[in-house]
Amino acid sequence: MKSMNFVWVAGALALATPSLAEDFAWRGRLTAGQTLEVRGINGGITADATGGEAEVTAIKKARTSDPASVEIKTIEHSGGVTICAVYPTRGGGRANDCESGGNIRNNDVQVEFTVKVPAGVKLKVHTVNGGVRVGEVESDVDAASVNGSINVAATGLVKAETVNGSIEASMGRADWTGQLDFETVNGSITLDLPADLSADVDAETVNGRIDVDFPLTGNVRKTKRELRGTIGGGGRSLDLETVNGSITLRKH
Repeated sequence: MKSMNFVWVAGALALATPSLAEDFAWRGRLTAGQTLEVRGINGGITADATGGEAEVTAIKKARTSDPASVEIKTIEHSGGVTICAVYPTRGGGRANDCESGGNIRNNDVQVEFTVKVPAGVKLKVHTVNGGVRVGEVESDVDAASVNGSINVAATGLVKAETVNGSIEASMGRADWTGQLDFETVNGSITLDLPADLSADVDAETVNGRIDVDFPLTGNVRKTKRELRGTIGGGGRSLDLETVNGSITLRKH
């Protein structure tokens, strides 16, 4: 069965010619401080910087299920825009919103998102079964998966977590408030941080090692699998935790 393709342009819905290459496209103007949020369930998310408008495209593909059974919703609001893949409910109906997401049981549709992020627009990208790659965006990034690795490079702050996969993140700023967490279970954590970092670090692994480029002060506890200490003047918390993998903090 061929799926029907829809194109979102400046908030308007239009029917497009069926395509094997691109099933969904949205673009719109977002201002600095607003958030571009993309939520997937089955499939990865790739994002890069753009000098123009924000853009989100998606490809739906499946071996046995009908790609049209998965709807891609666009919710525009004062804080920005949320775009998500919505699967059928257990009863076969359509889930109502991005929060529920629907049920992927007996549905093998994968949705691969590609995102273009303008400077200053916050990016939030979450999926369940798939990796996340964010390349050199000029903004803050919140990235999450369950079964997939995360690779993020940003001029702003980065938050990342997964369960089965590694985390590699490069942050251009380190002036967060409170606590910043990086967590996985099966995978390594590698962070590139500004040389002027000030944070109280708590890092722990079970099967792996911990390496840190920064000098540590204060009440330092450092073993092969556990690290506690202060970098710079401290004052904010940086928590890193994995079970099966190493932890590396590098300065840039």
